[in-house]
Amino acid sequence: MPVNFDLNDLYAFRALLEYGNFRLAAESICLSQSALSRRIEKLEAALGAKLFDRTTRRVTLTLYGQTFADRCGQLLADVESMLSDIDKASEERTGLITVATVPSAACYFMPDVIRRFQSRYPRVRIKLIDSSAGNVIEAVTRGQADFGICFAQNLQPDIECVPLVEDVYVAACRRDSPLAKRKSLTWQAFYQQDYIGLDKTSGNRNLLDQRVGHIRPERPSICETRHVTTMLGMVEAGIGIAAVPAMSMPRAEYSLLTSVPLTEPEVRRTVGLIRRRGRIQSYIAAELEALITEQYRDLR
Repeated sequence: MPVNFDLNDLYAFRALLEYGNFRLAAESICLSQSALSRRIEKLEAALGAKLFDRTTRRVTLTLYGQTFADRCGQLLADVESMLSDIDKASEERTGLITVATVPSAACYFMPDVIRRFQSRYPRVRIKLIDSSAGNVIEAVTRGQADFGICFAQNLQPDIECVPLVEDVYVAACRRDSPLAKRKSLTWQAFYQQDYIGLDKTSGNRNLLDQRVGHIRPERPSICETRHVTTMLGMVEAGIGIAAVPAMSMPRAEYSLLTSVPLTEPEVRRTVGLIRRRGRIQSYIAAELEALITEQYRDLR
């Protein structure tokens, strides 16, 4: 016999059985009286039998309705018990997820994602390997991380990438700098300023060498650092300006810094979620991956 009703119809039946009145029953499950009546009619049609005798003052069970009420109560109790067990299993799930990520992506993606994930799985720990792009790729390749977040270039064939967001390079400067009023800044003009550079071990340095290496700076950098976060600290101290990914910029309301778009050319990078091909993810790692892709859809 095909089942042509659903759990909501059973909850409507239980509410009417409990209150014996359409208005009160409808209010208890946040339905209109007409919607409740349609659910009861649907259930009766699916069962091929009348469940209630209706009068102007009372609603009472038919003989068939009495038999069905016992079975319905047991069925709903079993469903609610099963859902409760699933919720409990989620709450009690334990484990460790290791994510390798470039620092800018860690700051951009992970705080809100981890907060949301911890509300679902409070006993699961997350370890972040926040390092250079090369180290992120190596950690994923060697299986030291469940997955990584990195810009998607120069990946080996055994690494697959799910694009998350397009990031653009900007010039970071202090808000009180004359440059802060500019609508844009060419790379040629950028290199005419006092600027902070990245050393050759940086993935960002390698990408910029590929895209703007043909533009010869008129002066050497004031200093070189390995990490973008260090560069931003130098900029905040008034030492110079720096070319950084837009996602690495601190939130405006908390910072002395602002950014100016870099042009001629505009340099972009694709940031993606990377994993080793053929790796079977644990359930909790797959859940964290899903939250990160949801975050991408929210930010797109």
